[in-house]
Amino acid sequence: MAAKALSFDVGDFVVYPKHGVGRVIELQRSEIAGMTLELYVLRFEKERMTLRVPTNKAESVGMRKLSSDKTMREAMDTLKGKPKVKRTMWSRRAQEYEAKINSGDLVSIAEVVRDLFRADDQPEQSYSERQIFEGATSRLARELAAMEELDEPKAQEKILDILRAAAAIYNKDKVPA
Repeated sequence: MAAKALSFDVGDFVVYPKHGVGRVIELQRSEIAGMTLELYVLRFEKERMTLRVPTNKAESVGMRKLSSDKTMREAMDTLKGKPKVKRTMWSRRAQEYEAKINSGDLVSIAEVVRDLFRADDQPEQSYSERQIFEGATSRLARELAAMEELDEPKAQEKILDILRAAAAIYNKDKVPA
């Protein structure tokens, strides 16, 4: 068997692409179908979920350590950018947004948050837009919270502050003189 490229210790925060930020709570050995497997036991508090990931599959499923400071800065800078409004059908955009969120890539998640954000003076979102926006924001906020040792609501407020400031800049172009 090849040497493990990724290794996580008990107590480490990790990002599992489909579920977001979790914590390694245990390293476990289990015998399954006559084979002994080493497993990472991950706990996702927000979802009240425990997940077991074979150590030799961690890399192939995209499990990773928390992002670097550089990546987090890049994600925060993405939030400050001008939202990209696509004119494709909502169902196709929703699929693209979900794929970006589930990729686990912080900058892609930030793009979804930026593109779906609506300032108070903008038209309201549809229910499904709001659901995707809240999911992406929560995913970004949990990683920010874990990195900066904040609670999730504070991290979410920090993200919304950046978005509001950016919206104030980009939306003043649209105000009739």
